[in-house]
Amino acid sequence: MLKFAAATGGLAIAHPFSGAAQAHHPDAHVSAEDARWRETWNAALACLAANVRTVPWYDRPVLFEGAVYPGIWQECGPHEGLVYATLAKYVIVSDPAKGALAAAKNNHIAFFALQREDGQLPASIKMTEAGYGQIQMVVPIAATAWKLSQLTDDDELLVTAYKACSRWDAWLREHRNTRGTGLVEGFCTYDTGHDNSPRWKGVPDRCPDADAKKFPTGVGVPRLCPDLSATVYGGRVALAAMAKALGRPNEAARWEAEAEELRLLILSKLYDPQDAAFYDLDTENKFVRVRSDVISRVLGEHVLKISEAHDRAIFEAVWTRQIHNPKAFWAPYPLTSIAMDDPAFVKPIPRNSWGGASQALTALRAPRWMDHYGKTTELKQMMRKWCEAILRNIEFRQQMDPWTGEFTQADPSGYSPAALTFLEFARRLDRAPSV
Repeated sequence: MLKFAAATGGLAIAHPFSGAAQAHHPDAHVSAEDARWRETWNAALACLAANVRTVPWYDRPVLFEGAVYPGIWQECGPHEGLVYATLAKYVIVSDPAKGALAAAKNNHIAFFALQREDGQLPASIKMTEAGYGQIQMVVPIAATAWKLSQLTDDDELLVTAYKACSRWDAWLREHRNTRGTGLVEGFCTYDTGHDNSPRWKGVPDRCPDADAKKFPTGVGVPRLCPDLSATVYGGRVALAAMAKALGRPNEAARWEAEAEELRLLILSKLYDPQDAAFYDLDTENKFVRVRSDVISRVLGEHVLKISEAHDRAIFEAVWTRQIHNPKAFWAPYPLTSIAMDDPAFVKPIPRNSWGGASQALTALRAPRWMDHYGKTTELKQMMRKWCEAILRNIEFRQQMDPWTGEFTQADPSGYSPAALTFLEFARRLDRAPSV
């Protein structure tokens, strides 16, 4: 197998020829297309290697978000670590402490190490601070910790994650259920990481006094949020699996029951069959009718059970009328962060906008649910479009125009989620190297 040293960190990277490409080029002559894939693959791995860094608040290297984001965020950092871990066989580093598996574990343990005595996990761990001013959840840290512990056979991670995530769930019950509904409440824009989204129009970015236990008055919050509730649901499903692995069947049964109770509340309170969409419910018990990627986030935690006819009907409606609708979310370069036919879609597309742009984070999360719901063909279509867009300029940026596939240029390249999206999609499309 051919290898060469990349310019960053002494990283050795395998040439990304698929098996088919190797068979077609027995003399090792590489087509222009294969060379482009190879160059982009190597650039993506080098991008990630450069983003494995330390912060003042934790003494082990973590995988930074990158570009203009110097640190890790709970909504995405643990998930990015997990994806990086699945790509570990392609990464060779001289220092194992900066390897993919080590960084993946650290992207979890850092949050657990900085957990407060009352159970609150930090929303972010940045060069400037460890932030506790919002909850900023999307992919459940319990779910990614559980999968990583399985992948690496790491009992220490399992035990640590179970304790920390149980305490986090208890904190959320106490401080994000002020209306007593059992659903999870959003207080500010950053709770869901939806920067500049019309979903949160009129609501401050941060919680008052940088305290995630406080909410601003007079702006329709606390809201009952489908995506935050789905994140807690997914976390409880993972906690049940952890409890079983730890030989605690009674605790597992409790987590399963509480997860199911929350799942049913999401479906009964936060789904609108008229629009085939999940919405926030404001303080007047009115839907906030902005069709956003809240919908795919709910699907990401498998809230809908296809084995049940009621749920199956909801999924088909959501898929047909929203996700796979070329007038809504299924753009030429899917998936948009706001439905294209929603009046709230923000044009022209500004930087860092969850007001319509197709976001790399949404793409990276798509495999968590599209295969599960039998949409493998459509997932492949989406993966090809994202790879096509990244291959065009070999840069790793946060978001793109959903019609043209052109990435927003306001911020620098070097965004880890985009690099991970390319590598994960290339692997799934059989464009990864043989190792």
